[in-house]
Amino acid sequence: MTEYRTLATDIRTLLALDTPAIAVAFLAEQPAGIPKTSTVSPSACAFWRHAEQQVFYATAEQHFNCQVGAMVMGFSLPTEITDQLGGLMESMCAVGYLAPEEAGKVPAVQGQPTGIMYGPLTDFPVTPHAILLWLTARQAMLYNEATGAAAWTSEAVRVGSRPGCAAIPVAKESGTPALTLGCAGMRTFTEVADDRMLAVVPGDRLAWFADRLRATSQANAEMRSYYQRRKAEVTASQP
Repeated sequence: MTEYRTLATDIRTLLALDTPAIAVAFLAEQPAGIPKTSTVSPSACAFWRHAEQQVFYATAEQHFNCQVGAMVMGFSLPTEITDQLGGLMESMCAVGYLAPEEAGKVPAVQGQPTGIMYGPLTDFPVTPHAILLWLTARQAMLYNEATGAAAWTSEAVRVGSRPGCAAIPVAKESGTPALTLGCAGMRTFTEVADDRMLAVVPGDRLAWFADRLRATSQANAEMRSYYQRRKAEVTASQP
């Protein structure tokens, strides 16, 4: 946990985050000593904001108010919830929010967990499967460069959108950091600011990401210094 506290502090400082990094772990049972939340959440993503305050555990059933989120989180769904999910998907297609062929391709966490532990990365007691960051455009620029996605030599990286929570299984299952603009549901239920997007770092690449972010921040500081000098020189040369 000391390591996570240090990494979380470094990441928050380097990116100048105004919200803490959130850790997520998909589990087969409730961990000893970790309280089960009493919060009735309207969505899976709403738990992320509660996790800014404390570490807690939420069962699969506590995610069922959000049928899409429960599916994306990889839970085994009872028939009632599956039927509700099918109806919701049909409605999304009917209004043009999703194309019919997309419905069966939405990413999901593998392994069918029975619950999820959430909490600030600084206090997380186990190895997380994913780390969630709320980023502005400038912070996302640094994130993109640190993960290598900005390199012209890298494969094209897709910035995701609906559903926003799908960035978690994309990152977790591929081992590759993910970035999403979010979706209408995510913005409604989390009440995140309009200028934020969601970044997800695979848990097993956290130290790597922190190292890359340090190097990227230093490189950007050097370039900003150059650009500021160049701006001043050009401005001074104007008649």
